[in-house]
Amino acid sequence: MNDRQAVYTHGHQDSVLRSHRSRTAANSAAYLLPELRAGQALLDVGCGPGTITADLAELVGPTGRVVAVDRSAEVLARAAEHVAGRGIGNVTFASVDAHRLPYADGEFDVVHAHQVLQHVADPVTLLRELRRVTAPGGVVAFRDADYAAMAWYPELPELADWMALYQRVARSNGGEPNAGRRLAAWARAAGFDTVECSSSNWTYATAEQRDWWGDSWADRVVGSGIADTAVAYGYATPEELARIAAGWRRWAADPDGWFAVPSGEVLARVR
Repeated sequence: MNDRQAVYTHGHQDSVLRSHRSRTAANSAAYLLPELRAGQALLDVGCGPGTITADLAELVGPTGRVVAVDRSAEVLARAAEHVAGRGIGNVTFASVDAHRLPYADGEFDVVHAHQVLQHVADPVTLLRELRRVTAPGGVVAFRDADYAAMAWYPELPELADWMALYQRVARSNGGEPNAGRRLAAWARAAGFDTVECSSSNWTYATAEQRDWWGDSWADRVVGSGIADTAVAYGYATPEELARIAAGWRRWAADPDGWFAVPSGEVLARVR
């Protein structure tokens, strides 16, 4: 696989990871929770800092096992620290390429991938690999945001410029930023017969939520993989990025500020 087929657009700077650390099974994988029970074997693909992983491990534990994988060894180390800090002992971690998983056919009852498919050039091939390691009767669960469907108020020009820039950067890395609406189609193309679809939102509207979300994106715009790619490819100058970051902070300071992040969700069942 060419490295351009799996470039993580955001990067792994703290400006990114502090956003990811806010994710839990309740706010990011609620559609999957009714499928979980003690004793299952679960694979968490693209586990990031491990906050969702830890919640899933508690739900399938103590007799179930979780394998959490990511390409970044640094991120895996942080995830292991988080899981250990919560006293959870049924998780193992591995740095692997999810397109070529080192696991047996049908090894897992549940495979989970959160905000992963939008970053790969061939999500159908990846889904086929996730299907391969899922046992008959098991489920592959995946959730991805849809950037073009995001909505905000006030409609600041800086945020419109941010959206256009992010779309360009993500696609230059081989990804599909509007993945949420495509998940069901990708699942069927990967050979799944039973595809159950849903969607859910993250919404940021209180002063505390706006401060957190606005600061997160203001920092990412000038100090993350997004910024590095934008400048390296000539999509934006540092001055233009600083202007967009200032727009994010202006949005956060507005008492009428509102932002919604919709994500598509799929439960794809394996026969």
